[in-house]
Amino acid sequence: MAVVKLNNIRPEMLRWAIERAGYNEESAEKRFPQVELWLSGEKQPTVRQLQTFAQKFYVPFGYLFLTQPPVEKIPFPMFRGTAGIEDKFDLNVYDTVIDIQRRQDWLEDYLTENELDTCSFIGCVSLQTPIGKTVDLLRQILHLDSRWAFSLANSEAAVNKLSQQLEEAGVFVAYNGIVGNNTHRPVQVDECRGFALVNNVAPYIFINSTDSKAAQLFTLIHETAHLMLGISAGHAGEEDYLHDTNEHYCDAVAAEFLVAADLIREMWNESVDIKKLAHRFKVSEIVVARRAHDLRLLSDADYRSFWLQYSHRPHSNKKTTSGGNFYLTSVKRVGRTFAIHVRNAVNSRQLSYTEAYRLTGLYGTTYQNFMEKNI
Repeated sequence: MAVVKLNNIRPEMLRWAIERAGYNEESAEKRFPQVELWLSGEKQPTVRQLQTFAQKFYVPFGYLFLTQPPVEKIPFPMFRGTAGIEDKFDLNVYDTVIDIQRRQDWLEDYLTENELDTCSFIGCVSLQTPIGKTVDLLRQILHLDSRWAFSLANSEAAVNKLSQQLEEAGVFVAYNGIVGNNTHRPVQVDECRGFALVNNVAPYIFINSTDSKAAQLFTLIHETAHLMLGISAGHAGEEDYLHDTNEHYCDAVAAEFLVAADLIREMWNESVDIKKLAHRFKVSEIVVARRAHDLRLLSDADYRSFWLQYSHRPHSNKKTTSGGNFYLTSVKRVGRTFAIHVRNAVNSRQLSYTEAYRLTGLYGTTYQNFMEKNI
């Protein structure tokens, strides 16, 4: 059988695909040597070669036949500090957003068609709603009082508890630090700590699982506040985005929810141990210090001194890695509630196994073991 070579692949599209994946021509040639001859026009790829190229550079095969690159943009503001200012395109973040959107689109149809209970608090507040009122409402929604985290062992337990309460309130939550199950495609914390995808039927929150647990806790409430405002957004920066009114509001909600003003005032004194307070609230020390400073419990000079000391201190910053039990990790990546809906849809023949594999990123016996033994 003759090998068919393609003569309609433009070098410009190959260069776009290379840059899109975060490579330059030199590094791309090391990863895939044949591309040097394609870019120069000396040779044309075969169908199989081009398919391999598409897989290695994470680009849809059909895109390579276009005459110009498609417009690809994250469909909501992504506040990423310096990276955001430079408007840098990060393919791993983009593909993660698209994956969550795909789940959300299916969920919206499935939940609507089956008349299942859905989330009721999307867009329930505005920027004019006082922070205290929003936090009180959120406490009612999640059935958590201001001391909810005090009895928990650590920040990880607090994240798990909050995730459970959010899912019971109709929010779908997913944790991952890579694209799907591809350990070669990390989602960097400085590109995305998390994001909220607003939808009246199937609201979603994504959390970067490689972030510290204390940071994940703050991001969970920050993104929940976005859902309450009815505004989709994502973030990774620390303070660079605070000129944005929505982000500032969501941060204020997270700060009051996690470290209530009346509690920290009650517990604050001249000899207070910020580390111990942080452990009680299950947040980072810097969150407690900022909160105390905002409430004028900590002077400008004392806060500056603490910040300098804290920022130069080595932090263990324990993170969730891709190691450990694959199936337990998959429960976090897929989301337990989402997985239950997928399983029920397959069992009722409303969803094919092929589509279930695509939605969960799990295939064949791996999918079967996941559903039968972990959900």
